[in-house]
Amino acid sequence: MLLLGDSPAAEAEVTARRGGAKPDLSTLDVWDTHLARHGAELLAGRLELCAGLAPLVAKAYDAVSAGRGDAAVSYSASWSEQPHGEADLAATLVAALVESRPAEVERGVTLVGPHRDDLVLTLGEVPAKGYASHGESWSYALALRLAAYDLLRSEGIEPVLALDDVFAELDVGRRERLAELVGDASQTLVTCAVEADVPAGLRGGRYEVAGGEVRRVG
Repeated sequence: MLLLGDSPAAEAEVTARRGGAKPDLSTLDVWDTHLARHGAELLAGRLELCAGLAPLVAKAYDAVSAGRGDAAVSYSASWSEQPHGEADLAATLVAALVESRPAEVERGVTLVGPHRDDLVLTLGEVPAKGYASHGESWSYALALRLAAYDLLRSEGIEPVLALDDVFAELDVGRRERLAELVGDASQTLVTCAVEADVPAGLRGGRYEVAGGEVRRVG
């Protein structure tokens, strides 16, 4: 087991806040070891999923937006260079926990690990967050949904594709392209507030929900 060093300054700070009682840090090594091992398993799964989704997201965004923008998905672990393999991930996470121990003791929270990581969505050279227009944001959201759907289908699963009131947020061109993309889905559930928002090309049973009642209208 790796022995993780503690900061005297951090311990003094915690001791002061506790009214002079010195904190017991003897169990943190054990907790950090478990966090590194299980966190590495979770990270490996996330990296594998991200790698599987990335090309599908790019393809779906290109189709929805008619080639206006390159969408990319990557996994951001601020504490590492994203090594490959669970053993490397566990070792890197342990090293990060060693480095962050003083700050963690001082703040009373775990500052590194899977719970602090994020998924980075970019359009071209800029992050989608803060830069994407309203239409681009909706196109990206749809690309993520379609990519997840395609990934499940590639594994032999036929999921239900749910599109909850998305057509109202899209221009006519994007509506038509989305309808074409989902036309071969085995089961698709589409909701809308205005029936005219749904392209006529999306055929199937249509129901109206009003006044607490559901009735078939087509």
